[in-house]
Amino acid sequence: MGGTRAQKMAEAIKEEVSDIITSKLKDPRVGFTTVTAVETSKDVHYVTVHVSVLGDTEQQKETMKTLQNAAGFIRTELGTRIRIRHVPELRFVQDRAMEHHAHINALLREIKEGESNGEEKQ
Repeated sequence: MGGTRAQKMAEAIKEEVSDIITSKLKDPRVGFTTVTAVETSKDVHYVTVHVSVLGDTEQQKETMKTLQNAAGFIRTELGTRIRIRHVPELRFVQDRAMEHHAHINALLREIKEGESNGEEKQ
């Protein structure tokens, strides 16, 4: 499959999976989840869906477990929304970029506060 076509398919899958999770998946164990990226295999038979999950560690684990268990339902729903000969297998992976970003911001804030406190004392 060509690069542009695969990219368009990945973007369509990202939008649809995001909508399915927010509107069709009624499981209360799924917390606030955002689909951040979708990676497809070259033949688009396998898709890795990167999701960002808010909440504590236990809530994140529960959400990821629930998404893995609901992959069949999400795949079936995806098949009704996107016209494709073969609906890809879905694999969910937690994207920790937001946590990493927040941690770096907190460290930078601490450094900045330390510098401003140090300047005031002089």
